[in-house]
Amino acid sequence: MNSDPNPEIAARTGGDAFREEPAVPATADVQADPATPKTVPRGVIMSLAVVALAALLTSGLLWQKLSSIQEQLARQSADTGAQSLEARATAKQAQELARETAARVAVYEARLSEVALQRTQLEELMQSLSRSRDENLVVDIESAIRLAQQQAQLTGSVEPLLAALRSAEQRVARAAQPRLTPLQRAIARDIDRIKSAAVSDTPGLLVKLDELVRLADELVLANAVASAPATASIKRQGTDAVPVWWQRSLQVVFDEARGLLRVSRIEQPEAALLSPEQSFFLRENFKLKLLNARLGLLARQLESSRADLAAASLSLNKYFDTTSRKTQTAATLLQQVHAQMKTLQLPRVDETLAALTTAAAGR
Repeated sequence: MNSDPNPEIAARTGGDAFREEPAVPATADVQADPATPKTVPRGVIMSLAVVALAALLTSGLLWQKLSSIQEQLARQSADTGAQSLEARATAKQAQELARETAARVAVYEARLSEVALQRTQLEELMQSLSRSRDENLVVDIESAIRLAQQQAQLTGSVEPLLAALRSAEQRVARAAQPRLTPLQRAIARDIDRIKSAAVSDTPGLLVKLDELVRLADELVLANAVASAPATASIKRQGTDAVPVWWQRSLQVVFDEARGLLRVSRIEQPEAALLSPEQSFFLRENFKLKLLNARLGLLARQLESSRADLAAASLSLNKYFDTTSRKTQTAATLLQQVHAQMKTLQLPRVDETLAALTTAAAGR
């Protein structure tokens, strides 16, 4: 460490002190005689002494100030060193804490990833359970609706189908699954369509067919001949009391003659060629056609039933007397049955079945 506080200041001070010496006036005698010894004035000496003392005091003050500055710098340096050590210790602790924190964060991240994985697996399991429950519900509803549709086709009534659709609607509403909302709307539309559809009364049609079968034995054939003895007996009910034998004889002859010849108009020549034995088989065939139509109606084979009814109607108009009251009654019943069978087709639930297929596919 340099003991001189400021060499530049000291040099300036000494230089100024020596620079003031030329200010002393020089006499002509001295200049004239260089061998004469110089005498310095006392005032100059005093001034020099004062200046030197001032410089000394200034140097002392500067030295003292420099010493205090050095001490302050030393203290600051010591404090800085201590702070540096503390900072190093703190930095080391921070590094250790950072490493511990990083290790803990890694552990937490690993646990968080495990929790996320477990949550994903749990959600997948819940979705699987929910999907399985929904699929079971969809399968049950589809089975119930198809069974009700078969029952409706067998019975000819839409009540089993309506009951199955209402039950399915309630089960879907209780499930409260958004993916089953289209199914619920489809069921509601099918219910409204079935309610508004006009369906014929199958039991009433069966009753009419049974009535036609019963009338088959009482229908009059187109070539049938009236019973002459019966007619004669009816006419003789009022004449039995007359004991006139020739009147009876004439009546018998007249009745026999009426049985031998009959004039009538027959549109179908086949009807005129029927023998009495064939009329029995004609009636039985007519009954069989009606019974086949009845079986087709029960089996929901509507096309076959319509064909049998058309054949029965053709046979009725071709071989039986159309002027007879019973034949006209049978023809009217046939027309009614044939007209009602046009509206016998039950409404289908294709929209609900399509929605069930879509829900079962998971789309």
